[in-house]
Amino acid sequence: MSYSDDSFARELILDHYQNPRGKGIPQGYETVTLKNVSCGDIITVGAKMDDKKIQDIRHEGTGCSICCASASMMCELLKGEDKAHALELTHEFSKMMTRQDFEPDVLGDAAALEGINKLLPRIKCATLAWNAAKQLLGEQGEQKDE
Repeated sequence: MSYSDDSFARELILDHYQNPRGKGIPQGYETVTLKNVSCGDIITVGAKMDDKKIQDIRHEGTGCSICCASASMMCELLKGEDKAHALELTHEFSKMMTRQDFEPDVLGDAAALEGINKLLPRIKCATLAWNAAKQLLGEQGEQKDE
């Protein structure tokens, strides 16, 4: 199966929505909360990090299936990654969402969200958790805490 297979991508998105990975943030994690003002999705991303590595990354909040599935996919992909590489992965995801050339093989399950880049109102839903992760990793995102 390929992520470009629409039915496979839909199944994968639904699986992450119904069985979220990394759901729930323990106390003591550094967090960033972002809200999509156009639809009301709210996601908090929390991470436990040392100087170089993301030891754990988790999410919580409310949102549509795309928002929640994307947060789940992001947590699965970034957990255990070196911070610099994790930031590169968030940039690859952003490239995919803005229809730039990107490396689908490095995005894991998140590559299943590629078709969302054709649905302008849903792009913010898909990128909310990733923008929060960028802020956790030290990059100022386009969206600010609400």
